[in-house]
Amino acid sequence: MIESLYIKDYALIDELDVSFGTGLNILTGQTGAGKSIIIGALNLVLGERAETESIRTGAAKAIAEISIRVPDDDGLAALLNEAGIDPAPTLLLRREVREAGSRAFINDTPVTVAILKQVGDYLVDLHGQHDHQLFLKEEEHRKVIDALPSVKPALEAWMSQFASVQSLKSELNRLKKRENELNQKLELSQYQLKELDGARIDADEIGSMLQEMKLLDSAEELDLKAAMVAEIGAETEPNVMELLGKMESALDDLAQIEPGFQPFLQEFTAAKISIDEAVRFAERYRSGIEHNPQRLEYLRGRQSELKRLEKKYGKSPVELVAWMDELRRDIHLAENFDLEIGNSAAQLEAAQARLSTAGEQLHQARAGAGRQLSAALAKALASLGLPYAVFEVRQDKLAQPTEFGASDVRFYISTNRGEAPKPLARTASGGEISRVMLALKSVIAREQRLPVMIFDEIDTGISGAVAEKVGQTMRELSRVCQIIAITHQPQIASQAHQHYVVAKEEQGDRTITTIHPLTPDQHIREVAVLMSGDVVTDAALTSARQLIERAERV
Repeated sequence: MIESLYIKDYALIDELDVSFGTGLNILTGQTGAGKSIIIGALNLVLGERAETESIRTGAAKAIAEISIRVPDDDGLAALLNEAGIDPAPTLLLRREVREAGSRAFINDTPVTVAILKQVGDYLVDLHGQHDHQLFLKEEEHRKVIDALPSVKPALEAWMSQFASVQSLKSELNRLKKRENELNQKLELSQYQLKELDGARIDADEIGSMLQEMKLLDSAEELDLKAAMVAEIGAETEPNVMELLGKMESALDDLAQIEPGFQPFLQEFTAAKISIDEAVRFAERYRSGIEHNPQRLEYLRGRQSELKRLEKKYGKSPVELVAWMDELRRDIHLAENFDLEIGNSAAQLEAAQARLSTAGEQLHQARAGAGRQLSAALAKALASLGLPYAVFEVRQDKLAQPTEFGASDVRFYISTNRGEAPKPLARTASGGEISRVMLALKSVIAREQRLPVMIFDEIDTGISGAVAEKVGQTMRELSRVCQIIAITHQPQIASQAHQHYVVAKEEQGDRTITTIHPLTPDQHIREVAVLMSGDVVTDAALTSARQLIERAERV
């Protein structure tokens, strides 16, 4: 239940803090006093659209906050945990509106407005002044039935299977489109693969081939230069190695006398060893040099062919190798698409069979829920002054199934004895629609165990004895959930467990909206005001007292 409501700098409200009790909480007040402003603030804190125009003139921000005691609910607990909020017996929901936008909080933890709204939907059903007009839109009828606990699992099963069928249809269409595309270019793909296969492309051969070509192309120069190196050690004049040996011997003698020559001797000896090794390597290398013009010519032709393929297909050898694998897959797919499409079609057929089963289960769940709802509504409507009311939930098969099923739901009603039920949206009067809505809310509230229900002038189009019956229904309903209701009807106000008056007051140069809880005597007087206007007569007070006493006896 909503334990308290705090509003600051919202529309005409400067600052307002009110506590609500269990049972039926009634709000009354003159037209324009600000009752709808309070409902607007409640809507705001429950996640509805925020308007910057609602910020009180001169204020930086508007605030709406409720403290609400919550029931144990696994779904709500999971939602709170997902938002990083520890479940608690009481939640503080707050919304702040600034010129730059709005912010939402639960227990002082920032949350998205979407999370705030989801939490609010678990806890509060707020029925606005014009919500009963939703019954004039037949597409809303299905939503009422599908929200019932006995229907939800069947709807979820249908939606899951429907999504699966749609996905498999898309996949089958994609395969057929792909098959058509591949068939159109199959001959070209086969030609391209044959050409590339014939070229025996090896991505790893490019580097080694270029190195081999470089060696073959430079064979004569390599032989000449290696020969020059080898001649250093040849037994001809001058013999370079013999001269180096003499220099090494002289340096050794010098180092024996002058130690300063020792480092030079060591470096010279190392250099002489390196030169000797280079000479020997050059001699060995010359014997291995290949002079093969035919091989060089072959490699040049091979290089030319690869460059032609690179230019033709706009791909490097590495990319060509990868593309060949892609061509093989496309050709295989094109040649075996019948199997691929057959498998996909079989999966779709099986999914459609499961969808058909889910559709029948959804139809039966809706039918069963419709029968139960119809019986409960007929009983509720009888207590609301429609004793001969017949309510029916009918399903019409859709030409094309949707994500919400293969049939649509429509409400039919007859409020007069002997009259066949007709579409609710086209036959019910305003007063009847209001009573149907209240009856429906009372049935759903008992089934779904909603903690709080808020009604903003659900008494539209009714008066007198019918209004008293509506009030009695609301008082009876308040045994299972807290009700906060705005009304202009004394018969409904008389049923209140707690009665509040909303008023507009002048403070200095500003107008503000206030709300005050009434004492028992003030409650009687306010009901009398609703009956007779500002001039309260003794007769009106007596009638008001009798109404209240009658309500308390029930």
